[in-house]
Amino acid sequence: MGDSIVSDTLAVQRLIALFIAGWLLFSFPLLALWDRDLMILGVPLFAGGLFIVWGVLIALVAWVVENIRE
Repeated sequence: MGDSIVSDTLAVQRLIALFIAGWLLFSFPLLALWDRDLMILGVPLFAGGLFIVWGVLIALVAWVVENIRE
């Protein structure tokens, strides 16, 4: 029973860290770094960067939630 509490606490800490990372990555100063007139494989850098960061955050949240022991 004690192992489950530690696992849940670790999962909550990871989710909070991912929330903060997402908040920082989607804040204005860091978003301005991606705002360039550059195309990579026909995709603007800004849009591609947003979708890649968004997808990675979703994948990491899914990984954390799936690895919570019940």
